[in-house]
Amino acid sequence: MSGDNTSVITPQMEQEIIETAERYHKEPQNLMRILLDVQSIAYNSFPREAAVVVSRVTGLTEASLYSYISFYAMFAPVPRGQFVVRMCNSAPCHVTGASAVVEAISKTLGIKPGETTKDGRFTLEFCQCLGMCEFSPTILVNDKVYKDLTPGRAATLMEDYIRGDIT
Repeated sequence: MSGDNTSVITPQMEQEIIETAERYHKEPQNLMRILLDVQSIAYNSFPREAAVVVSRVTGLTEASLYSYISFYAMFAPVPRGQFVVRMCNSAPCHVTGASAVVEAISKTLGIKPGETTKDGRFTLEFCQCLGMCEFSPTILVNDKVYKDLTPGRAATLMEDYIRGDIT
């Protein structure tokens, strides 16, 4: 995936989204998981084109989908990197050194929070509580939690991702 991708979905992606959205009829209680799966198909984002397909397949309105998607921080309407690095921005992480950790991550990746690397591999963003306060400062890289971080450990972790030692 390159950093200049657009939100337009390909025919193959559309078919994968249709197959994923069809699960809703059997598993309406799993809407969150279904939408996360759709997002992983669509450049780690939830573009309007994907919402149109999901709406058509599930019968949910686009407005309903976007109210759901806009409520939860793990959804994004624009393409993000292959690796989404989320830094907890809550008080416990802040008082235990989150600022220094995010600064080390920013320096290592060459981006600020809210940005994606030019190669499209990493997006750095702040989020609210990750529910890991006792282990703060904490980050989430896609679905993997890293806790009790120091600036040095965070920089080393990002270097491991950059080299491909962690996938």
